[in-house]
Amino acid sequence: MNSKLKLGIFQAVLVCCLISCDDFVQDVEIVDEIAEDSEENFEPTDFVTGIYGMHTDFVYAFPYLGITDMISDNSDKGSSPGDTGADKNLLDGLTYTSTAPSIRDMWTQWYKTIGRASQAIEFTQLYEGQSSAPKERLIGEAKFLRALNYFWLVRAFGPVPIQSQDLVERAPVEEVYALIEQDLNDAIQALPIKSAYSSQDIGRATKGSAQGLLAKVYLYQEKWQEAADMANTVMTSGQYDLEPDYATVWRESTENGPESIFEIQARGDQPAHGVNQYSQVQGARGAEGWGWGFNTPSKNLEDAFNAEGDVIRRDATIIFAGETLWDGRQVNPAAANPRYNEKAYSSANAGQSDGDKNIRVLRFAEILLIRAEALNELGQSSAALTPLNRVRSRVNLPAVTTTDQGQLRRAIWKERRLELAMEHDRWFDLIRTGQAAEAMAADGKTFEERMTLFPIPNEQLLQTPEMTQNPGW
Repeated sequence: MNSKLKLGIFQAVLVCCLISCDDFVQDVEIVDEIAEDSEENFEPTDFVTGIYGMHTDFVYAFPYLGITDMISDNSDKGSSPGDTGADKNLLDGLTYTSTAPSIRDMWTQWYKTIGRASQAIEFTQLYEGQSSAPKERLIGEAKFLRALNYFWLVRAFGPVPIQSQDLVERAPVEEVYALIEQDLNDAIQALPIKSAYSSQDIGRATKGSAQGLLAKVYLYQEKWQEAADMANTVMTSGQYDLEPDYATVWRESTENGPESIFEIQARGDQPAHGVNQYSQVQGARGAEGWGWGFNTPSKNLEDAFNAEGDVIRRDATIIFAGETLWDGRQVNPAAANPRYNEKAYSSANAGQSDGDKNIRVLRFAEILLIRAEALNELGQSSAALTPLNRVRSRVNLPAVTTTDQGQLRRAIWKERRLELAMEHDRWFDLIRTGQAAEAMAADGKTFEERMTLFPIPNEQLLQTPEMTQNPGW
């Protein structure tokens, strides 16, 4: 069966799996050819692979950047003053409303993906034919991906509908997290360790992927002991380690390497393209440039690197106008913006819409920092220094020595910012740690209490007026 037809089947499956789908998603076009096909022509692996494919859509190259990076103090809208990027100027300026298309697009995409994952689970459970991969593993992969999307939803919107229970009533945050934890624990039991996968399955969710995400889920709930323990499970699994050279962490040469716990796969050609236009949207703008120039690292972030003496991570994160990149590419000194995101840079096909850039979603360095933060909150500050300083040692920074809990807390938060800069977590870190008002004021912006959660998209409320809005919106 050809690739176009497979895509059509996945679209049809998506429509079927979302009862009353208009409540959550835009209409999905169904390819006419599938009417002549039947479910006998495909099997569970196809369904599960289709869930992964949802993470390569254009929304992750533009709307997602808006609600994770541009909104924070780590980056600015970029591009040109007159190019709003639909609503990126509003997100950057903290003047967005419930009609912001970026917020709507991510709400829609996450629910579409959850629907696809749930359908894949059901189909795999009922499938009686010969599957090209173990059914238990495929269900584990689908549950991991469903948990990941529910995690993104709950940290962005707070109480949200659990799709399998109700399409309108918003479940309490605790219930959503309980579902996420259950899916991840199921995935841990079903998935193989990273080294057990064959070369053709590299990049699929692993036991470590589920354990690592669960550690992060615990962190966001302030379940400190559980977070520390689960992070330690990943650390002692023998499957992961830090890349020796931080500058290479986001390059093609280290994709799916020892530091990778989960990343979105890219190939740079159809149908297995990368995140559609991820590199292009963030590439240098103007003459001799290769992109649109959006999501540019801020002066605030540059200053944070400089204040720490963190030259290695600064120069691996920020492309400066006028510099010569590691592969010899020269950046025009007169580029439209002074800084660009080096973690989005693709050497092989810069500027092409079908990118070859794998996107790191979760890596080993973050697991170390999760354990450090959790141990410190448990009052084990001396023990927290070991994973923290392991991260700092890689980039030749002096060891942190304080065991004062408050001082160490701030040091760990700062380390997360510098280590994970431009990796789409900064805004949510500011919210969960209560730093948002202070940090945004330092960036010249006014944070309002209602911004701890995004508004439920206005289009959703028009479709389901009985659904409640978040406070203040």
